[in-house]
Amino acid sequence: MRTFETKIQELKTQVLTEVARLTWEDRLQTGILDIPERIIPGPAASLRCCIYKERAIINSRVKMAMGGDKTNPSVVEVLPIACDECPVTEITVSDSCRGCLATRCVHACPKDAISIVNHRAHIDHNKCITCGKCLNACQYSAIVKTQRPCEKGCPVKAISMGPDKKAFIDINKCISCGYCVNQCPFGAIQDKSWITDAIQMLKGGDHWGYKTYAVIAPSIAGQFAPATYGQVVAGLKKLGFSGVAEVALGADMVAAHESEELAEKGVLTSSCCPGFVGFVKKKHPEMEQYVSHTPSPMVMIGLHLKEKDPDAKVIFIGPCVAKKKEFQLGRTMNSIDCALTYEELLALFDSRDIDLESLEEEPLDEASPFGRNFARSGGVAQAVAETMKERGSDFPLKAVPCSGIAECELALLKLKAGKLDGNFIEGMACEGGCVQGAGCLVRSPRNRMDVEKHAKEADGRSVLDAVKAAEESKAAAAK
Repeated sequence: MRTFETKIQELKTQVLTEVARLTWEDRLQTGILDIPERIIPGPAASLRCCIYKERAIINSRVKMAMGGDKTNPSVVEVLPIACDECPVTEITVSDSCRGCLATRCVHACPKDAISIVNHRAHIDHNKCITCGKCLNACQYSAIVKTQRPCEKGCPVKAISMGPDKKAFIDINKCISCGYCVNQCPFGAIQDKSWITDAIQMLKGGDHWGYKTYAVIAPSIAGQFAPATYGQVVAGLKKLGFSGVAEVALGADMVAAHESEELAEKGVLTSSCCPGFVGFVKKKHPEMEQYVSHTPSPMVMIGLHLKEKDPDAKVIFIGPCVAKKKEFQLGRTMNSIDCALTYEELLALFDSRDIDLESLEEEPLDEASPFGRNFARSGGVAQAVAETMKERGSDFPLKAVPCSGIAECELALLKLKAGKLDGNFIEGMACEGGCVQGAGCLVRSPRNRMDVEKHAKEADGRSVLDAVKAAEESKAAAAK
Protein backbone atom coordinates (compact mmCIF):
# COMPACT_ATOMS: atom_id res chain seq x y z
CA MET A 1 0.00 0.00 0.00
CA ARG A 2 1.41 3.39 -1.01
CA THR A 3 2.41 5.82 1.71
CA PHE A 4 1.59 9.41 0.79
CA GLU A 5 3.65 12.40 1.88
CA THR A 6 0.56 14.25 3.13
CA LYS A 7 -3.13 13.65 3.71
CA ILE A 8 -3.77 16.30 1.05
CA GLN A 9 -1.95 14.25 -1.59
CA GLU A 10 -3.88 11.16 -0.53
CA LEU A 11 -7.25 12.91 -0.87
CA LYS A 12 -6.26 14.43 -4.21
CA THR A 13 -5.26 11.00 -5.52
CA GLN A 14 -8.47 9.42 -4.25
CA VAL A 15 -10.57 12.00 -6.08
CA LEU A 16 -8.56 11.70 -9.30
CA THR A 17 -8.82 7.91 -9.09
CA GLU A 18 -12.59 7.94 -8.61
CA VAL A 19 -13.09 10.40 -11.48
CA ALA A 20 -10.81 8.32 -13.70
CA ARG A 21 -12.54 5.05 -12.79
CA LEU A 22 -15.97 6.44 -13.65
CA THR A 23 -14.62 7.88 -16.92
CA TRP A 24 -13.23 4.50 -17.97
CA GLU A 25 -16.65 2.96 -17.23
CA ASP A 26 -18.63 5.75 -18.97
CA ARG A 27 -20.42 6.44 -15.69
CA LEU A 28 -19.03 9.86 -14.78
CA GLN A 29 -22.29 11.75 -15.34
CA THR A 30 -24.33 9.35 -13.22
CA GLY A 31 -21.74 8.50 -10.58
CA ILE A 32 -20.15 11.88 -9.90
CA LEU A 33 -22.51 12.73 -7.04
CA ASP A 34 -21.49 9.60 -5.16
CA ILE A 35 -17.77 10.45 -5.01
CA PRO A 36 -17.83 12.65 -1.86
CA GLU A 37 -19.64 10.02 0.18
CA ARG A 38 -17.34 7.25 -1.06
CA ILE A 39 -14.27 9.18 0.07
CA ILE A 40 -15.85 10.67 3.23
CA PRO A 41 -18.23 7.92 4.43
CA GLY A 42 -18.75 9.43 7.89
CA PRO A 43 -20.63 9.43 10.18
CA ALA A 44 -18.11 11.49 12.15
CA ALA A 45 -15.85 14.16 10.69
CA SER A 46 -12.12 13.52 10.84
CA LEU A 47 -10.62 16.48 8.97
CA ARG A 48 -12.95 19.48 9.31
CA CYS A 49 -15.79 20.68 11.50
CA CYS A 50 -18.35 18.30 9.98
CA ILE A 51 -18.65 15.68 7.25
CA TYR A 52 -20.83 18.06 5.21
CA LYS A 53 -17.99 20.51 4.86
CA GLU A 54 -15.55 17.68 4.15
CA ARG A 55 -17.79 16.41 1.38
CA ALA A 56 -18.30 19.92 -0.01
CA ILE A 57 -14.52 20.28 -0.28
CA ILE A 58 -14.33 16.90 -2.05
CA ASN A 59 -16.93 18.27 -4.50
CA SER A 60 -14.59 21.18 -5.24
CA ARG A 61 -11.73 18.72 -5.81
CA VAL A 62 -13.91 16.70 -8.18
CA LYS A 63 -14.53 19.87 -10.20
CA MET A 64 -10.76 20.47 -10.40
CA ALA A 65 -10.25 16.85 -11.48
CA MET A 66 -12.61 17.59 -14.36
CA GLY A 67 -10.81 20.72 -15.54
CA GLY A 68 -11.88 23.28 -12.94
CA ASP A 69 -13.48 26.63 -13.67
CA LYS A 70 -13.53 26.99 -17.45
CA THR A 71 -13.83 30.78 -17.13
CA ASN A 72 -10.62 31.00 -15.08
CA PRO A 73 -7.55 30.98 -17.37
CA SER A 74 -5.22 29.94 -14.56
CA VAL A 75 -4.19 26.26 -14.29
CA VAL A 76 -3.98 26.72 -10.51
CA GLU A 77 -7.11 27.63 -8.56
CA VAL A 78 -8.06 28.43 -4.99
CA LEU A 79 -10.82 26.25 -3.51
CA PRO A 80 -12.64 28.95 -1.47
CA ILE A 81 -14.49 26.51 0.78
CA ALA A 82 -11.19 24.93 1.85
CA CYS A 83 -9.39 28.24 2.38
CA ASP A 84 -10.54 29.32 5.83
CA GLU A 85 -8.19 27.96 8.46
CA CYS A 86 -5.05 30.09 8.06
CA PRO A 87 -4.59 33.26 10.14
CA VAL A 88 -4.79 36.58 8.36
CA THR A 89 -1.38 37.94 7.43
CA GLU A 90 -0.37 40.58 9.92
CA ILE A 91 2.44 41.83 12.14
CA THR A 92 1.93 41.20 15.84
CA VAL A 93 3.74 41.70 19.13
CA SER A 94 4.60 38.48 20.94
CA ASP A 95 5.01 37.77 24.66
CA SER A 96 8.74 38.40 24.26
CA CYS A 97 8.19 42.17 24.32
CA ARG A 98 10.15 43.65 27.26
CA GLY A 99 8.69 47.14 27.13
CA CYS A 100 12.17 48.58 26.67
CA LEU A 101 13.02 52.25 26.99
CA ALA A 102 14.54 52.53 23.52
CA THR A 103 11.21 51.80 21.75
CA ARG A 104 13.00 51.41 18.44
CA CYS A 105 9.89 49.81 16.98
CA VAL A 106 7.90 53.00 17.61
CA HIS A 107 10.51 55.17 15.93
CA ALA A 108 10.92 52.79 12.97
CA CYS A 109 7.23 52.71 12.04
CA PRO A 110 6.54 55.09 9.11
CA LYS A 111 2.78 55.20 9.84
CA ASP A 112 2.79 55.80 13.63
CA ALA A 113 1.00 52.48 14.03
CA ILE A 114 2.94 51.45 17.16
CA SER A 115 2.39 52.82 20.63
CA ILE A 116 3.35 51.71 24.13
CA VAL A 117 0.42 50.53 26.23
CA ASN A 118 1.01 49.22 29.77
CA HIS A 119 4.75 48.96 29.09
CA ARG A 120 4.23 46.85 25.95
CA ALA A 121 4.30 47.66 22.26
CA HIS A 122 0.86 47.74 20.68
CA ILE A 123 0.17 47.73 16.89
CA ASP A 124 -2.84 49.50 15.42
CA HIS A 125 -3.67 47.27 12.44
CA ASN A 126 -5.84 49.95 10.90
CA LYS A 127 -2.64 51.94 10.34
CA CYS A 128 -0.11 49.14 9.85
CA ILE A 129 1.01 48.55 6.26
CA THR A 130 3.02 45.40 7.14
CA CYS A 131 6.23 46.97 5.87
CA GLY A 132 8.24 44.99 8.43
CA LYS A 133 10.50 47.81 9.59
CA CYS A 134 9.56 47.17 13.21
CA LEU A 135 10.60 43.52 12.89
CA ASN A 136 14.15 44.55 12.10
CA ALA A 137 14.15 47.29 14.74
CA CYS A 138 13.19 45.11 17.72
CA GLN A 139 16.31 43.81 19.46
CA TYR A 140 14.32 41.06 21.23
CA SER A 141 12.73 39.72 18.02
CA ALA A 142 9.46 40.25 19.85
CA ILE A 143 7.62 41.42 16.74
CA VAL A 144 6.66 38.69 14.30
CA LYS A 145 5.01 38.55 10.92
CA THR A 146 2.40 35.85 10.62
CA GLN A 147 2.03 35.10 6.94
CA ARG A 148 0.01 32.49 5.11
CA PRO A 149 2.21 29.69 3.72
CA CYS A 150 0.92 30.13 0.16
CA GLU A 151 1.55 33.86 0.22
CA LYS A 152 4.93 33.44 1.87
CA GLY A 153 6.03 30.68 -0.49
CA CYS A 154 5.00 32.15 -3.85
CA PRO A 155 8.28 33.05 -5.58
CA VAL A 156 6.67 35.77 -7.72
CA LYS A 157 4.38 37.28 -5.05
CA ALA A 158 1.28 36.40 -7.04
CA ILE A 159 -0.79 35.42 -3.99
CA SER A 160 -2.52 37.84 -1.67
CA MET A 161 -5.69 37.93 0.42
CA GLY A 162 -8.87 38.89 -1.34
CA PRO A 163 -11.63 41.00 0.23
CA ASP A 164 -13.15 37.82 1.72
CA LYS A 165 -9.80 36.95 3.36
CA LYS A 166 -9.41 33.98 1.01
CA ALA A 167 -6.25 33.45 -1.00
CA PHE A 168 -6.28 35.28 -4.31
CA ILE A 169 -4.02 34.46 -7.27
CA ASP A 170 -3.03 37.31 -9.57
CA ILE A 171 -2.88 35.68 -13.01
CA ASN A 172 -0.85 38.62 -14.30
CA LYS A 173 1.99 37.56 -11.98
CA CYS A 174 1.43 33.80 -11.64
CA ILE A 175 3.87 31.61 -13.58
CA SER A 176 1.98 28.35 -12.85
CA CYS A 177 4.96 26.81 -11.03
CA GLY A 178 2.58 25.10 -8.61
CA TYR A 179 4.65 25.93 -5.55
CA CYS A 180 1.56 27.18 -3.73
CA VAL A 181 -0.15 23.82 -4.31
CA ASN A 182 2.47 22.16 -2.12
CA GLN A 183 2.69 25.01 0.37
CA CYS A 184 -0.98 25.20 1.40
CA PRO A 185 -1.37 23.05 4.56
CA PHE A 186 -5.11 22.63 3.92
CA GLY A 187 -4.95 21.72 0.23
CA ALA A 188 -6.99 24.80 -0.65
CA ILE A 189 -4.99 25.42 -3.82
CA GLN A 190 -4.94 22.81 -6.56
CA ASP A 191 -3.90 22.43 -10.18
CA LYS A 192 -6.53 21.65 -12.79
CA SER A 193 -6.55 18.19 -14.28
CA TRP A 194 -7.31 16.96 -17.78
CA ILE A 195 -7.23 13.31 -16.75
CA THR A 196 -10.67 12.70 -18.27
CA ASP A 197 -9.44 14.04 -21.62
CA ALA A 198 -6.47 11.67 -21.47
CA ILE A 199 -8.75 8.70 -20.84
CA GLN A 200 -11.05 9.67 -23.71
CA MET A 201 -8.00 9.85 -26.01
CA LEU A 202 -6.95 6.36 -24.95
CA LYS A 203 -10.47 5.00 -25.43
CA GLY A 204 -10.94 6.80 -28.73
CA GLY A 205 -7.91 5.15 -30.31
CA ASP A 206 -9.72 1.83 -30.61
CA HIS A 207 -12.73 3.49 -32.24
CA TRP A 208 -10.99 5.94 -34.57
CA GLY A 209 -7.85 3.97 -35.33
CA TYR A 210 -5.20 6.44 -34.14
CA LYS A 211 -2.31 5.66 -31.81
CA THR A 212 -1.76 7.33 -28.44
CA TYR A 213 1.76 7.83 -27.12
CA ALA A 214 2.95 8.65 -23.62
CA VAL A 215 6.04 10.82 -23.39
CA ILE A 216 7.58 10.59 -19.93
CA ALA A 217 9.93 13.11 -18.36
CA PRO A 218 13.27 11.82 -17.00
CA SER A 219 12.39 12.90 -13.46
CA ILE A 220 10.02 9.92 -13.35
CA ALA A 221 13.00 7.83 -12.18
CA GLY A 222 12.24 6.64 -8.64
CA GLN A 223 8.80 8.25 -8.46
CA PHE A 224 6.95 4.92 -8.48
CA ALA A 225 9.48 2.98 -6.40
CA PRO A 226 9.77 0.15 -5.62
CA ALA A 227 8.46 -0.34 -9.17
CA THR A 228 11.24 0.06 -11.72
CA TYR A 229 11.40 2.40 -14.69
CA GLY A 230 10.75 -0.54 -17.02
CA GLN A 231 7.69 -1.58 -15.00
CA VAL A 232 6.26 1.93 -15.27
CA VAL A 233 6.70 1.72 -19.05
CA ALA A 234 4.91 -1.64 -19.00
CA GLY A 235 2.14 -0.10 -16.90
CA LEU A 236 1.64 2.67 -19.44
CA LYS A 237 1.20 0.13 -22.21
CA LYS A 238 -1.24 -1.79 -20.03
CA LEU A 239 -3.25 1.43 -19.70
CA GLY A 240 -3.64 1.38 -23.48
CA PHE A 241 -0.82 3.55 -24.77
CA SER A 242 0.41 2.38 -28.18
CA GLY A 243 3.96 3.42 -27.34
CA VAL A 244 6.11 5.28 -24.83
CA ALA A 245 8.90 7.75 -25.60
CA GLU A 246 11.48 9.58 -23.49
CA VAL A 247 11.20 13.33 -23.12
CA ALA A 248 14.95 13.04 -22.46
CA LEU A 249 15.36 12.30 -26.17
CA GLY A 250 13.60 15.62 -26.81
CA ALA A 251 16.13 17.14 -24.41
CA ASP A 252 18.96 15.80 -26.56
CA MET A 253 17.32 17.48 -29.55
CA VAL A 254 17.06 20.72 -27.56
CA ALA A 255 20.75 20.56 -26.62
CA ALA A 256 21.66 20.08 -30.29
CA HIS A 257 19.63 23.12 -31.38
CA GLU A 258 20.34 25.34 -28.40
CA SER A 259 24.11 24.89 -28.67
CA GLU A 260 23.98 26.19 -32.26
CA GLU A 261 21.69 29.06 -31.26
CA LEU A 262 24.01 30.07 -28.42
CA ALA A 263 27.08 30.05 -30.66
CA GLU A 264 25.19 32.20 -33.18
CA LYS A 265 23.78 34.76 -30.72
CA GLY A 266 26.58 34.83 -28.14
CA VAL A 267 24.24 35.21 -25.12
CA LEU A 268 21.20 33.07 -24.39
CA THR A 269 18.85 31.75 -21.71
CA SER A 270 17.33 28.29 -21.81
CA SER A 271 13.69 27.80 -22.82
CA CYS A 272 13.06 24.35 -21.32
CA CYS A 273 11.22 25.46 -18.17
CA PRO A 274 7.84 27.10 -18.90
CA GLY A 275 7.81 28.56 -15.39
CA PHE A 276 11.07 30.40 -16.06
CA VAL A 277 9.94 31.50 -19.53
CA GLY A 278 6.67 32.76 -18.06
CA PHE A 279 8.61 34.67 -15.40
CA VAL A 280 10.71 36.41 -18.04
CA LYS A 281 7.64 37.31 -20.09
CA LYS A 282 5.71 38.69 -17.11
CA LYS A 283 8.38 40.21 -14.86
CA HIS A 284 11.21 41.06 -17.27
CA PRO A 285 9.69 41.35 -20.77
CA GLU A 286 12.66 43.46 -21.87
CA MET A 287 14.83 40.34 -21.42
CA GLU A 288 12.65 38.10 -23.59
CA GLN A 289 15.01 38.70 -26.52
CA TYR A 290 17.56 36.45 -24.80
CA VAL A 291 15.22 33.47 -24.36
CA SER A 292 16.10 30.62 -26.70
CA HIS A 293 13.75 30.10 -29.64
CA THR A 294 14.30 26.35 -29.35
CA PRO A 295 11.09 24.58 -28.21
CA SER A 296 11.06 22.69 -24.91
CA PRO A 297 11.99 18.98 -24.72
CA MET A 298 8.29 18.13 -24.35
CA VAL A 299 7.52 19.87 -27.63
CA MET A 300 10.55 18.43 -29.43
CA ILE A 301 9.68 14.83 -28.63
CA GLY A 302 6.03 15.49 -29.50
CA LEU A 303 7.00 16.95 -32.88
CA HIS A 304 9.26 13.96 -33.50
CA LEU A 305 6.41 11.51 -32.87
CA LYS A 306 3.89 13.45 -34.95
CA GLU A 307 6.30 13.71 -37.87
CA LYS A 308 6.43 9.90 -37.78
CA ASP A 309 2.68 9.55 -37.24
CA PRO A 310 0.66 12.75 -37.93
CA ASP A 311 -2.59 11.24 -36.63
CA ALA A 312 -1.12 10.21 -33.28
CA LYS A 313 -2.20 11.61 -29.92
CA VAL A 314 0.66 12.52 -27.59
CA ILE A 315 0.22 12.82 -23.82
CA PHE A 316 3.00 14.37 -21.74
CA ILE A 317 3.57 12.97 -18.25
CA GLY A 318 5.91 14.83 -15.95
CA PRO A 319 6.44 16.63 -12.64
CA CYS A 320 5.43 20.07 -13.87
CA VAL A 321 2.25 22.10 -13.35
CA ALA A 322 3.64 24.83 -15.62
CA LYS A 323 3.69 22.32 -18.50
CA LYS A 324 -0.10 22.36 -18.28
CA LYS A 325 0.04 26.11 -18.84
CA GLU A 326 2.46 25.68 -21.75
CA PHE A 327 -0.07 23.27 -23.28
CA GLN A 328 -3.07 25.46 -22.43
CA LEU A 329 -1.49 28.51 -24.08
CA GLY A 330 -0.97 26.57 -27.31
CA ARG A 331 2.81 26.88 -27.19
CA THR A 332 3.34 23.24 -28.11
CA MET A 333 3.03 23.67 -31.90
CA ASN A 334 0.24 21.04 -31.86
CA SER A 335 2.75 18.45 -30.72
CA ILE A 336 1.08 17.69 -27.38
CA ASP A 337 -2.58 16.77 -26.89
CA CYS A 338 -2.68 16.57 -23.10
CA ALA A 339 -0.38 17.17 -20.11
CA LEU A 340 -0.50 15.15 -16.88
CA THR A 341 1.56 14.95 -13.69
CA TYR A 342 2.91 11.91 -11.86
CA GLU A 343 0.09 12.31 -9.34
CA GLU A 344 -2.42 11.92 -12.15
CA LEU A 345 -0.53 8.96 -13.61
CA LEU A 346 -0.75 7.20 -10.24
CA ALA A 347 -4.51 7.79 -10.28
CA LEU A 348 -4.71 6.27 -13.77
CA PHE A 349 -2.86 3.17 -12.61
CA ASP A 350 -5.07 2.88 -9.51
CA SER A 351 -8.25 3.39 -11.52
CA ARG A 352 -7.38 0.32 -13.60
CA ASP A 353 -6.04 -1.68 -10.63
CA ILE A 354 -2.63 -1.98 -12.25
CA ASP A 355 0.02 -3.39 -9.91
CA LEU A 356 3.27 -2.10 -11.39
CA GLU A 357 5.52 -4.37 -9.34
CA SER A 358 3.87 -7.47 -10.81
CA LEU A 359 4.58 -6.45 -14.42
CA GLU A 360 7.48 -7.61 -16.57
CA GLU A 361 9.76 -4.72 -17.48
CA GLU A 362 9.47 -3.07 -20.90
CA PRO A 363 12.66 -1.52 -22.31
CA LEU A 364 12.86 2.20 -23.10
CA ASP A 365 16.36 3.43 -23.82
CA GLU A 366 16.57 6.18 -26.45
CA ALA A 367 18.22 9.19 -24.83
CA SER A 368 21.75 10.11 -23.81
CA PRO A 369 22.73 10.50 -20.14
CA PHE A 370 22.93 14.24 -20.76
CA GLY A 371 19.32 14.37 -21.98
CA ARG A 372 18.15 12.49 -18.91
CA ASN A 373 20.05 14.86 -16.64
CA PHE A 374 17.99 17.80 -17.95
CA ALA A 375 15.70 16.99 -15.02
CA ARG A 376 18.07 18.39 -12.39
CA SER A 377 19.63 21.80 -11.97
CA GLY A 378 22.77 22.16 -14.07
CA GLY A 379 21.77 19.41 -16.49
CA VAL A 380 20.78 21.66 -19.40
CA ALA A 381 24.07 23.56 -19.24
CA GLN A 382 26.04 20.30 -19.15
CA ALA A 383 24.16 18.94 -22.16
CA VAL A 384 24.78 22.12 -24.18
CA ALA A 385 28.46 22.04 -23.24
CA GLU A 386 28.69 18.36 -24.19
CA THR A 387 27.05 18.98 -27.57
CA MET A 388 29.52 21.76 -28.34
CA LYS A 389 32.34 19.41 -27.37
CA GLU A 390 30.99 16.66 -29.62
CA ARG A 391 30.81 19.12 -32.52
CA GLY A 392 34.30 20.44 -31.87
CA SER A 393 33.00 23.97 -31.29
CA ASP A 394 35.42 26.52 -29.89
CA PHE A 395 32.66 28.75 -28.47
CA PRO A 396 33.70 29.85 -24.95
CA LEU A 397 30.58 28.65 -23.11
CA LYS A 398 30.23 29.97 -19.57
CA ALA A 399 26.99 28.69 -18.08
CA VAL A 400 25.07 30.14 -15.12
CA PRO A 401 22.75 27.42 -13.74
CA CYS A 402 19.91 28.97 -11.72
CA SER A 403 17.95 26.86 -9.25
CA GLY A 404 14.71 28.61 -8.32
CA ILE A 405 13.18 31.94 -9.31
CA ALA A 406 15.31 34.00 -6.90
CA GLU A 407 18.52 32.84 -8.60
CA CYS A 408 16.94 33.30 -12.03
CA GLU A 409 16.00 36.89 -11.28
CA LEU A 410 19.46 37.71 -9.95
CA ALA A 411 21.08 36.35 -13.12
CA LEU A 412 18.64 38.24 -15.35
CA LEU A 413 19.29 41.51 -13.52
CA LYS A 414 23.03 41.01 -13.86
CA LEU A 415 22.62 40.29 -17.57
CA LYS A 416 20.51 43.42 -17.96
CA ALA A 417 23.17 45.48 -16.19
CA GLY A 418 25.96 43.94 -18.26
CA LYS A 419 27.53 42.36 -15.17
CA LEU A 420 26.70 38.68 -15.69
CA ASP A 421 29.78 36.49 -15.45
CA GLY A 422 28.54 34.11 -18.12
CA ASN A 423 26.76 33.84 -21.46
CA PHE A 424 24.17 31.09 -20.93
CA ILE A 425 21.52 31.24 -18.20
CA GLU A 426 19.93 27.92 -17.36
CA GLY A 427 16.64 28.93 -15.76
CA MET A 428 14.74 26.50 -13.53
CA ALA A 429 11.66 27.77 -11.65
CA CYS A 430 11.74 24.88 -9.17
CA GLU A 431 14.64 24.79 -6.73
CA GLY A 432 16.72 21.77 -7.69
CA GLY A 433 15.11 21.58 -11.11
CA CYS A 434 12.31 19.36 -12.41
CA VAL A 435 13.20 16.71 -9.83
CA GLN A 436 11.35 18.88 -7.28
CA GLY A 437 8.36 19.77 -9.46
CA ALA A 438 4.96 20.38 -7.90
CA GLY A 439 3.46 17.33 -9.64
CA CYS A 440 5.94 14.85 -8.17
CA LEU A 441 4.73 11.99 -6.00
CA VAL A 442 7.87 12.27 -3.91
CA ARG A 443 9.71 15.53 -3.32
CA SER A 444 13.04 14.64 -1.77
CA PRO A 445 16.78 15.33 -2.19
CA ARG A 446 16.95 11.69 -3.24
CA ASN A 447 15.14 12.55 -6.49
CA ARG A 448 18.33 14.04 -7.92
CA MET A 449 20.26 10.86 -7.16
CA ASP A 450 17.54 8.74 -8.80
CA VAL A 451 17.77 10.81 -11.98
CA GLU A 452 21.57 10.69 -12.03
CA LYS A 453 21.43 6.91 -11.61
CA HIS A 454 18.91 6.73 -14.44
CA ALA A 455 21.24 8.87 -16.58
CA LYS A 456 24.22 6.58 -15.94
CA GLU A 457 22.23 3.67 -17.38
CA ALA A 458 22.53 5.44 -20.76
CA ASP A 459 26.32 5.86 -20.52
CA GLY A 460 28.12 5.43 -23.83
CA ARG A 461 25.52 7.20 -25.93
CA SER A 462 26.40 10.75 -26.97
CA VAL A 463 23.88 13.55 -27.45
CA LEU A 464 24.40 13.63 -31.21
CA ASP A 465 24.24 9.83 -31.43
CA ALA A 466 20.81 9.89 -29.77
CA VAL A 467 19.60 12.64 -32.12
CA LYS A 468 20.98 10.82 -35.16
CA ALA A 469 19.27 7.57 -34.19
CA ALA A 470 15.97 9.44 -33.78
CA GLU A 471 16.31 11.00 -37.23
CA GLU A 472 17.05 7.60 -38.75
CA SER A 473 13.97 6.07 -37.10
CA LYS A 474 11.85 8.93 -38.46
CA ALA A 475 13.25 8.44 -41.95
CA ALA A 476 12.59 4.70 -41.77
CA ALA A 477 8.99 5.34 -40.67
CA ALA A 478 8.48 7.62 -43.68
CA LYS A 479 9.38 4.90 -46.14
